[in-house]
Amino acid sequence: MAERRIGLVMHGVTGRMGMNQHLIRSIAAIRRDGGVLLTNGDRLMPDPVIVGRNREKLQALAAAHNIPRVSTDLDACLADTKDEIFFDAATTQMRGELIRRAIAAGKHIYCEKPTSDNLPEALELARLARRAGVKNGVVQDKLFLPGLRKLKMVIDSGFLGRILSVRGEFGYWVFEGDLQPTQRPSWNYKKAEGGGIILDMLCHWRYVLDNLFGEVRSVSCLGATHIPERLDEQGRRYQADTDDAAYATFELAGGVVAQINSSWTTRVRRDDLVTFHVDGTHGSAVAGLTKCLTQSRVNTPKPIWNPDVPQPIDFFAGWQEVPDTDSYPNGFRVQWEMFLRHVAGEVPDYPWDLLAGAKGVQLAEAGLQSWAERRWVDLPQLEA
Repeated sequence: MAERRIGLVMHGVTGRMGMNQHLIRSIAAIRRDGGVLLTNGDRLMPDPVIVGRNREKLQALAAAHNIPRVSTDLDACLADTKDEIFFDAATTQMRGELIRRAIAAGKHIYCEKPTSDNLPEALELARLARRAGVKNGVVQDKLFLPGLRKLKMVIDSGFLGRILSVRGEFGYWVFEGDLQPTQRPSWNYKKAEGGGIILDMLCHWRYVLDNLFGEVRSVSCLGATHIPERLDEQGRRYQADTDDAAYATFELAGGVVAQINSSWTTRVRRDDLVTFHVDGTHGSAVAGLTKCLTQSRVNTPKPIWNPDVPQPIDFFAGWQEVPDTDSYPNGFRVQWEMFLRHVAGEVPDYPWDLLAGAKGVQLAEAGLQSWAERRWVDLPQLEA
């Protein structure tokens, strides 16, 4: 058994998502566990250099997680042929230019979504990568959640029959910053900095809907800025000028109708921070982050509408939980390992590429257009 090194340029991993999910829980965890096991018994060991502007912050982060290399010179890192992959989790507005530079340097690309804040650039990145022959992937983490993996198994088994509809609820109350400190960065609420829940979450819903229920064909979306003033990280008041909630309906291939509410201004009274309720001809399922429950056609209760008496049926009792039949490691790590194997030649077909990322941007743009024009917007097929 041999150890095979694979070099990574990791940009934007001092921020919340990049640091926690990609550096600490994915790459550092893979290194700690001895690398990615390949089919021939070799171990693929990621060797990252973390890149940013603040060397002290980078060095402290690297020392805490046994990362040997840091740099404040992105150009030098891109020019170093010893590193094969460029990863970006920084701001959306910077992403397009960074990916272009990395493709020109011959790097394979792995990045967070959205891949851009506009569709023409997102498609350009997919086309540049294809022409350059570099392998590329976009983070689509929710596909690897235990709850959605179980839901996918339920769908594939035929338990639901023909799927009729999907109802999704995502969100929680993000504090304004006065009563309690806010739990999301202020740029999320500033249009000029790439904020807005439609651009953020419809990119997620595109790959979830496409991969589980049917390709998205059209969208009707209403956005809202429910909380117009918030406090930033320094306690200063600012105007929130982009959407903090979105109420969207989607038409999917096969006649499936999906409705998903996304909100940073809702208080949670449901099973999880995100839930998907799927109804089919033979059964239904409800999935959250970790759990999935089902109800079959023969176990469906028969309620009678009578507002004059208390409801006699316990509607929660008629659902059965899908058991844990597999291990469910961190979803970001799972996708990282798949992409590393893809670059190493072990996973020839990798579906979650820059074109898939562009489809997410397409849906977000269509959602914003639908809101602005107050109408349904169709989504044409995209080609890289």
